[in-house]
Amino acid sequence: MDTTTTLVTVVAVVAVAVFAVAATVMVRLVRTRRGLRRAGLPTGPRWVFWGAVAYFVLPADLLPDPVYLDDIGVLLLALRSLRRAPDRAGIAD
Repeated sequence: MDTTTTLVTVVAVVAVAVFAVAATVMVRLVRTRRGLRRAGLPTGPRWVFWGAVAYFVLPADLLPDPVYLDDIGVLLLALRSLRRAPDRAGIAD
């Protein structure tokens, strides 16, 4: 293998790994929202959830799509917002 092939292979593997992390966070976000809704707890503003989903799915990003670090950040912020919504509503665990 020459250097170029090795580099392309490494970049592809890293891109797939980062996408897998982003997809995992997306699944956690959807499950968290679904669990909160089933329990009758507030989920916070709808735009936070749907904005994060749209940012992950749509191709317009701050960084090009092989680099999913910005998507992961947006999804983590939305997940954090969903998890704090019951606390802000005054509902204790």
